[in-house]
Amino acid sequence: MTVPTGRRERKKAATRQKIADTALRLFLARGYDAVGIREVAAEADVAVTTVFSHFASKEALVFEQDEDFEQRLVRAVTDRAPHEPLIPALRQEIHALVRHCTGDDAAPVWQMIVASPALLEYEESMRLRHAESLATAIAADLALPPATTTCRTIARFVIDAYALAREAAEPQAAVDEIFRMIEAAWAAVAGSRRVQASP
Repeated sequence: MTVPTGRRERKKAATRQKIADTALRLFLARGYDAVGIREVAAEADVAVTTVFSHFASKEALVFEQDEDFEQRLVRAVTDRAPHEPLIPALRQEIHALVRHCTGDDAAPVWQMIVASPALLEYEESMRLRHAESLATAIAADLALPPATTTCRTIARFVIDAYALAREAAEPQAAVDEIFRMIEAAWAAVAGSRRVQASP
């Protein structure tokens, strides 16, 4: 999560983290469906309205790093060094995200997500949103319209690489394998563009 600078922002971030940590602890101990928002609020010693001021839904409590992940993917495009190739920069970020989400402490969380249709649906909608944000960043980087099919396709591939690698027996090797295909697809698109641009 991005570190807030002002005292008010730090307090707000601390409250948000406390709510998320409390919710996850209760969900893992008793089951996602067995715990209600009121119980999370009571255990975190905040009002129900405070919970909803930080999280739009119960599902969002499980994916509290959603916005941070989205920003990291976008920054992999926007903040990379001049002349640094796009696809390797994205591969490096996906490697980091996969490492974060495949540690031993993450296993119980993913087991809970897989067992819940509501959480799986939320995660799918989250991935689609991340892909759209990433596509917009890629398009802006290439000075193309945001809805360009190529940018949206590559963004979807990148987001799917994260999801597929997370489920693989060897997650980091899976990232490299998938990104070799993404790199080949990107090179083919770039080559096609050069041909079209030739006189």
